[in-house]
Amino acid sequence: MLSLSSVHRDAIVATCIRALPNEGCGLMLGTLDGTVTEIVPSPNVADSAKLYEIDSWVLLGAYRRSDEKGLSILGVFHSHTNSEAYPSPTDTAQAPDPAWHYVVVSLRDVPSAIRSFHIIEGEIDEEEVARSPFEGEFPSA
Repeated sequence: MLSLSSVHRDAIVATCIRALPNEGCGLMLGTLDGTVTEIVPSPNVADSAKLYEIDSWVLLGAYRRSDEKGLSILGVFHSHTNSEAYPSPTDTAQAPDPAWHYVVVSLRDVPSAIRSFHIIEGEIDEEEVARSPFEGEFPSA
């Protein structure tokens, strides 16, 4: 399960909206129980509406920041500008870490749908996205 506060959820969606017409992307830092504590936006260096690529300097900085704060990189988020919040074949092939949470934001509809997945050797498993402990759960998208 991935746990997001409304502030972190809003930061993810805002990052994705700001990147339009391209896909937006970034990283999530937090605790090993899946609680997100920080959002790290990244430029989409693929400069594309169909692909995303995290800036390598942002990734390096996120690893340093997580080490300094005793956190972990929990995963990556990115948007789909005109399709559902589900990993594409390209997303699945590019998934670098089986321990990561892969969050996909669909900007096709309002409100934006946010879903999280584990991707292990090409297999996609959806997981629950809950609000942080004191905020209850998100309504279904």
